[in-house]
Amino acid sequence: MDVKNVEAAEDPNTSTKSENHSRPMSEESVAAGNDKDEVEESLHYLSNKIDSVIHIFIEKGEFPSGIQLPKASVKIVSQGKKKFLVNGSEDLLYSSNIAFQIAASIKRAQSCDKVGNDSNASRVCEKENELSPKTIAEKLVASLDPTVKNSGLSIRACNGHINFYASSKHVSLTRSGKIASVPKKSRMERDIGGNGLIGPQHCQVKKRKLEIRLNRSSFDPEEFALYRKYQLEVHNDKPQKVTENSYRMFLVDTPLLQVFPTGDSTVPPCGFGSFHQQYLIDGQLVAVGVIDILPKCLSSKYLFWDPDFAFLSLGKYSAFQEIGWVKENQVYCPSLQYYYLGYYIHSCSKMRYKAAYRPSELLCPLRYQ
Repeated sequence: MDVKNVEAAEDPNTSTKSENHSRPMSEESVAAGNDKDEVEESLHYLSNKIDSVIHIFIEKGEFPSGIQLPKASVKIVSQGKKKFLVNGSEDLLYSSNIAFQIAASIKRAQSCDKVGNDSNASRVCEKENELSPKTIAEKLVASLDPTVKNSGLSIRACNGHINFYASSKHVSLTRSGKIASVPKKSRMERDIGGNGLIGPQHCQVKKRKLEIRLNRSSFDPEEFALYRKYQLEVHNDKPQKVTENSYRMFLVDTPLLQVFPTGDSTVPPCGFGSFHQQYLIDGQLVAVGVIDILPKCLSSKYLFWDPDFAFLSLGKYSAFQEIGWVKENQVYCPSLQYYYLGYYIHSCSKMRYKAAYRPSELLCPLRYQ
């Protein structure tokens, strides 16, 4: 078993001085500071949620995977702006224009397809209409709605904007007159033990431990639970089709024979065969890479990950990790030379990300060379 731990650095803003020359703060000042922090946490939480949905859409092929999409930013809607909006906007708290930014990025990337390719012009225009700011905002809102409701807000798409509104049952004014809308209990993702994993206040002060474990292929109930969650939420598989038996046949059972290390520079320390590489954050399983380790290459068969951690781009991270593994183990097994990403079909949007890793060799589908 290979174990690798990565921990975040200490909070750079933490002071080590023991002297304190500042004046005592009033209760009102302390309350105002707490309110501001609470609002900032809410904005950060909502922005992360939008980014997670965007990553899931990229994985599903609904958004292009070959371009860099911007990060979401949710901002407070000022009282001055509300005066110019339609009736009922008095409950509008936050808004994001990420749909306009995504549409602009996609349009720039597709513009090159129009130049010198008249046959594809109509198809590109149709695709642009499908991914207009209005359509993108509606797609994002449809996926975000259940999560946002649990946070005590309502969400709507309005002409390309993603708007967050107050819910009378859960949202109230703070002492400073600002609104802290995401309740403390639901402001951050939580692990099985109830410990916050994504809350910005914890990201600043608490170390995170990443563990990477390489295990021989075998059935693990925790891995299967994560696989089922991934297939249902990311690929929209029907629950009755995601069974333990189908999972075993797909990712556990293998025709490869196990070869154990020999210590003679012909086999890496882990041996050859089929493996499951686990990624854990603070002990919580967040991704599993199913790989085959062979004399000449590491073959990446499949990766499934926790949709709650989509914003971490675990697919890209695991690919870099596997490429690094090949380089490191060439010392023990000089015949290891390649990282194999599997089939590549350019017309399949879900596979185009593979072309981003260079230099690479592609098998011609016509000449098989």
